[in-house]
Order: sequence, then structure tokens, then C-alpha cells
Amino acid sequence: MSYINGSNLLLKVGGKAIGHCTSHTITFNSETKDHAVKPPFEEAASSGLWKGKGVSGLSISISFEGLRFVGETESGHAQLSPLWGAGKEVEVEAFQRGETNPYLAGKFVIASLEESAPAQDDATYSGTLENAGEPSTYPGKV
Repeated sequence: MSYINGSNLLLKVGGKAIGHCTSHTITFNSETKDHAVKPPFEEAASSGLWKGKGVSGLSISISFEGLRFVGETESGHAQLSPLWGAGKEVEVEAFQRGETNPYLAGKFVIASLEESAPAQDDATYSGTLENAGEPSTYPGKV
């Protein structure tokens, strides 16, 4: 068996990979709606206990974490914070190392950006991204 190593799944924000990234998580969200109907007269009342489900909306959220690095040349905290401060959409891509086509690409907003600087330990940063409309590439897109 061949498993994909998490270090080979990369995330780009604003055209550059997340610098010194320790992890990222992509969540594909579905908003659902219940459909409950009264069972036909001929059926047992208990048949109406089961609700149907339908998808009423889709969204993608991405969270990431990384180490602060002096002289960062990729998308580290120093490069991401002005993008957050501009309050505009950024281009995001998720791809496998060595692959030219991303499995997720589109416009996202930086929903949060956090810096952690504990005494006598590595300074880190983390953030979240939320899709801004329908991405150009995502699993299942036709």
C-alpha cells in the first residue's frame, strides 16, 4: 500500500506556498435541510419518522498552522497579515507536491490570522480561509 504523506499536500495563498507550514486542514461543508412528510394513509405512522435530507449549500474552510521564520520568502505571517488587512479575496490552491494541477483552487477570504509567541519557544501563526463564491476547482466539479 502507498499512503500519501501529509508533507506532500501543500497549500498556496496569494501565489506562494504557506511558509514553514506544520499542518493544514481542508473541510468541505454541506448545509443540509430536512424533508419530513406525512406518510400515506395506507402506511404505518412510523414510516413518517424517517426524514429525507437535501443539500442546500456548499462551502469550504481551510485552517493552517506554521512556524514564524526570519526572512520568510513564502506566505508566512508577515506576508499574510497585509493580505488580511486589505480585506480582499486571495487566490488559494491546494495541490500534491510534484503535481501541476491543484485539486482545489479559487478565491478565498482570510477569515482569521493568529500569532502565538510563547516565551522560550518557537513563535507560530495560524489562520483560517473561507471560500468567496464557487471555487474554480474542487472535488466533483464538472
